[in-house]
Amino acid sequence: MRYLHTSLTVRDMEESIRFYTEVLGLEFERRRAIPENHAEIAFVRDPASGARIELTKWEGKETVEAGEQLDHLAFEVADLDRAVADARGRGARVAREPFSLSGGSGRIAFLLDPNDVWIELIEPRPDRA
Repeated sequence: MRYLHTSLTVRDMEESIRFYTEVLGLEFERRRAIPENHAEIAFVRDPASGARIELTKWEGKETVEAGEQLDHLAFEVADLDRAVADARGRGARVAREPFSLSGGSGRIAFLLDPNDVWIELIEPRPDRA
């Protein structure tokens, strides 16, 4: 398993991209809509460490309450079905079984940690592994 990124829910995508790039010096990577989730995402990256932040703007969500900013942590796994089965066998709660998003980079699933933080598991497409 390899740690990939932290996802934050944002109020304003333009303002957030500007903050993370111009104020903190992260590099803009990419941005796209995810119609199935009624969301838009953008990735920014720390050039020194390679750490990434996924900025997520949910359609119709204009306010973000304290504690709602952390959306999920993401990890890459080689075999998603096995990773979900292993986690379930160790007592983890599965929030979303494996699925694919159109235009996505592979299959994903979500677990819940003991504090109800969403943990995304990503199995990259073979051509992107």
